[in-house]
Amino acid sequence: MTAMPIGRLSAQSGVKIPNIRYYEQIGLLRTPPRTAGNRRIYDENALRRLKFIRHARELGFAVETIRQLLDMSDEPSRSCHEADSLARVHLADIMNKISRLEALGEEVRRMIEGCAQERIGECRVIEVLADHGQCLHERH
Repeated sequence: MTAMPIGRLSAQSGVKIPNIRYYEQIGLLRTPPRTAGNRRIYDENALRRLKFIRHARELGFAVETIRQLLDMSDEPSRSCHEADSLARVHLADIMNKISRLEALGEEVRRMIEGCAQERIGECRVIEVLADHGQCLHERH
């Protein structure tokens, strides 16, 4: 096993040093052994785990969900049903956010298209922002 300092772990994983320390602090990354000079020393397992965390964060998974997924990954013979369920819940959340963003885009587009670009007193953007009742969507 190759021992590496935090700087090399950061470079190889693409995760900034403060984030590595944070992941250690919250228990996503195991606390590494230290050298006689009190420097953290990481192994390949830490690198793999950190890459897993980084990729899961890039995909938008919450920290607690990542914790659960990491626990599952530590048991390779375990059923993946729970991991699949967590991913499905996350996907539903993503699709809900997309729907809300589409509604936001539609509302803003309508404001812009309705604006004559003359005076603020007649500005459609200002009117709609001042009166939610002029929106097509109640929730956005």
